[in-house]
Amino acid sequence: MIKIHLSRILGERRWKQSKLARETGIRPGTISDLYQEVAERVSFDHLDKICEALDCDLSELLEYIPNQQPRTGQNLILEEHGNRRKKPN
Repeated sequence: MIKIHLSRILGERRWKQSKLARETGIRPGTISDLYQEVAERVSFDHLDKICEALDCDLSELLEYIPNQQPRTGQNLILEEHGNRRKKPN
């Protein structure tokens, strides 16, 4: 899983989400989704702007934590509306 540390970083800097939205030009709703860790996607451009505005490294903003239950290979989890299909056994 990917952990987003935006709420901690903003708190340490005493920034509000609205200030980050103004500084980066990123929609407040997108900032909120990242802050609450409910975003399913994020653009490289947004990550670049956030790191620049907060003067932080990408590794400070995002952290990879291995999943307890593997989700790839033989354990592939299929998307509800995706085209992927499990290989027949």
